[in-house]
Amino acid sequence: MIRYCGRARQEHHPHDQHQAFRAGSRAAAEAAPLHPEYKLRIVAEYDAAPTGDKGAILRRERLYHSHIIEWRQARDAGALEKLTDHRTSPSRPKKHPAEAENDKLRRRVERLEEEVAKRDAALEVLGKTHALLA
Repeated sequence: MIRYCGRARQEHHPHDQHQAFRAGSRAAAEAAPLHPEYKLRIVAEYDAAPTGDKGAILRRERLYHSHIIEWRQARDAGALEKLTDHRTSPSRPKKHPAEAENDKLRRRVERLEEEVAKRDAALEVLGKTHALLA
């Protein structure tokens, strides 16, 4: 049951992947990217709806008209991959935790090796200076 416009109403969307969005969970909605198939379905439903029902679709899906315009332009340009929401979709695949730890340790080893090289150079200069003064 959802509180919607001051009234409680039951919504059933068994095949919809965006149930968490409808349930009002803002964190779940931000975590779940809107898939291109979903966007295409909503644009088709919006375009097929009579004028009075278009606002109801936007309210039901909690979208703005600008979303429909953007998705329609991308659909018309034939850019299905442009329909992915880059704000929520991962920019690159996540590394395996062990691989991420290996990369972190490699960077640390490189940094420490550079520090050792600097210290060795400083000690060599100090040794030469001591030899000259002694």
